[in-house]
Amino acid sequence: MKIRLSEDRHQSIITAFVELYQKEFDEELSPYRAETILEFFVQKLGPVAYNQAIQDARSFILRKMEDLDSEFYFPEEEG
Repeated sequence: MKIRLSEDRHQSIITAFVELYQKEFDEELSPYRAETILEFFVQKLGPVAYNQAIQDARSFILRKMEDLDSEFYFPEEEG
């Protein structure tokens, strides 16, 4: 699975990289280099962050499923 960014998000991150580099390192970063850095991070960190998010969501849902009995169980009357 390839992680894809919308064009707006892609461009805003490139702009943020250029601004960060200027602010933190007092050097210019070309949009081409910023895009190269972005692609590197998406390729290397994207799957890690995505998989962690899936694990977190799975854990959250499992906890909620376990809570169903305690939260919504209604005792049945016996005969």
